[in-house]
Amino acid sequence: MRDQTRARVVDAAATVIRGEGPHQVHVAKVMAKAGLTHGGFYFHFDSKDALVVAAIEQIFHDGRVLFERITDHADARDALRAYVEYYLSPAHRDETGVSCPLALLAIDAPRLNPPTRRAFADGVDGMRGAVAGLARAAGLSDPDALAASVVAELVGTLILARAEPDRARSDALLAYSRAHVLARFSL
Repeated sequence: MRDQTRARVVDAAATVIRGEGPHQVHVAKVMAKAGLTHGGFYFHFDSKDALVVAAIEQIFHDGRVLFERITDHADARDALRAYVEYYLSPAHRDETGVSCPLALLAIDAPRLNPPTRRAFADGVDGMRGAVAGLARAAGLSDPDALAASVVAELVGTLILARAEPDRARSDALLAYSRAHVLARFSL
């Protein structure tokens, strides 16, 4: 029961972070979203910062589950193609509820406290590692450097495409980057 309640609180905090950013996590608001009273918070967490770390870890976990679902192909090249095509799609740009945590949190990360930045950095390392694993399995040279560069391009493109108010220009940015990333992966 305690683990389920803690999970509800973490999910509520993750929802706040996805919708409003990590600086908008307030204990009373999160507990109310979880259907709980403020008083029970410290039974599950030592501090609000500990909650934010747990929520960011949950957001990255959800991102890994989505990555695995998208890349669940027998061939690494097909998996890379599927991931790039999804990541740089208008549908992903428009979806913020279960979106990539890197694009969601990259702007806020420099202003987070050290433990929260560490959770973010660990999540970034996990994504780079997952992409590098597929690149390695696909037989691409220097998969770690390639993954680091491609992940930066994916995240940057998604952030800029979301910020662009002109939908046609946003779509063009996604298409341009998608074509170039696929070419870099020799796909």
